[in-house]
Parts: sequence; C-alpha cells; structure tokens
Amino acid sequence: MTPDDDLPSGPARDRFLDEMDDALTGWRNPAQRLRDALVGDELQLYIQPIAKLGESRFVMAEVLVRLREEETKMLPPGEFLPVFEQYGMMPDLDRWVVSKMVQRIARHAPGGFRHFSINVAGKTLLDSRFPEHVSQTLRRFGVPAEALCFEIDEIDVLGRLDAAVRFAATVRGLGCQVAIDGFGRRSASFAPLKSLRVDFIKVDGSITRNILSSDIALNKLRTIVRVAQTIKVGVIAEFVEETEVLVRLNILGVGYAQGFGIARPTPIDELRDQ
Repeated sequence: MTPDDDLPSGPARDRFLDEMDDALTGWRNPAQRLRDALVGDELQLYIQPIAKLGESRFVMAEVLVRLREEETKMLPPGEFLPVFEQYGMMPDLDRWVVSKMVQRIARHAPGGFRHFSINVAGKTLLDSRFPEHVSQTLRRFGVPAEALCFEIDEIDVLGRLDAAVRFAATVRGLGCQVAIDGFGRRSASFAPLKSLRVDFIKVDGSITRNILSSDIALNKLRTIVRVAQTIKVGVIAEFVEETEVLVRLNILGVGYAQGFGIARPTPIDELRDQ
C-alpha cells in the first residue's frame, strides 16, 4: 500500500480539497465570502501617510485595506489578500478600492492629503477595462486624476512587463501618477525604468532597514537616488522605523519616507486634517 492509497480520487478528491480550503481560511465558501464582503462594504480603507522630507506636512498617503471579520476585529491584508488572489478576484478588490477612495475624496480629501497611492495587483494589469473604470469613476465624482497614484509591484513589472507598460501608459494618459513598489527587492538593474514612465520609485524595505548596518544596502540606495534625481523621479523609502534611518535618508537626498517611524496606518474615517 502506498501513502496515496487512502486518499480520495476524482470528484471526491476535488470535494475533499475544497473542504480543506474552507478549513484553511475558516470560511465555508471563501469566494462567496469575499463577494459578500465587496457587496456589503465589509472592507475598511486605511491610510498611511508618506512624509516629504524637509517639510512638516504630509501631502501624500498610501491607501490600505482591512477586512472586517467580526464587529471589532479587522483582518490584516496577509490573511485575506491571498484568498482574493487564489480566486482571481484581485481586479474586483482593486475596483472596490478605487470606487470607495474616489467617493471619499469627492466628499472631503481625508487628512488633507492631495495625493493617494493605490496598489494594483498583477491580474489587474491584465484587465483592459480597469483603466476605464478609473476614468469613469473620476468623472462621475468630479475628482482630478492627479489625486491618484497607482503602485505596481516590482515583481509584477518584471513578470508582466508588457501589461505593466500598457497599464502605466493608459493611467498616465488619464492624468494619474504611477509608482514602482518594492524597488530593488528582486531587480539588479534599472531596466524597468527604461520601459515604464513612472513618477515615483518606492525603495523596498529590505534596503531601507539596512542602510545603517550594510554597505551593500547603503550603496544600493545611493545609486537609486542618483539615478532617480537624474531622470527626475521621486524616491520614497518604505518601512522607515527608526529616527537614525530617517536622518540618514535625508542626508542621502531621499525625497519621501513611509513607515511606522513616520505614521501608522489609520482608519480613513479617523483621520484629521494635517
């Protein structure tokens, strides 16, 4: 007898795996649970400010999302985004975020910020109708396109370059901004910048966190800053948690910083004007 002899096969195997998916997520029907969350507005927008170094005001913020699992419990992205990805629903989530964020800006820009960055998933880059959703939503609520900046993860830029180029060109054509997120995590070159016209580079936290202890990380950041200044692209350092790191970033000429050392994510409705 082999270890597989006791396992179900065919339809029974599929049902078994579906049941194990339910057990893994804690939801009876994960896909339906996510659809219900979108329709029922069970997701909550959070905002994390991005500081412009050398100035005392925040003018930019990243839009984050949490899932309300219980009345007082909010699930962090790591617990539900993989489920959205597994069921091919990331474009649906990205549409929801754009719609809710634009409506919120139309009422009153939360926190007094002028620009909001929204992450887009790799599958969203392949959705040719997504930019039209952005355009229609902006027009419907009378929000200027420059209020939105779309962040494309470096992994998706490298793995879906053609789609990323098309997406970036389309949303920039609307008047939105574009950023590469997690820059330097995987890529050892500036090749993505040759294809994408971006407004910002978000330096990966693996570099930012180590600039005080690693010459490699420090030299990487210096090179990124030098290139960005030459091609006139803003540099945002992610995962800034220590004052000493913030001081060094300022000395190196990094323009912006984000992280718990700057400000923690806050529910959008709890923000006060800066």
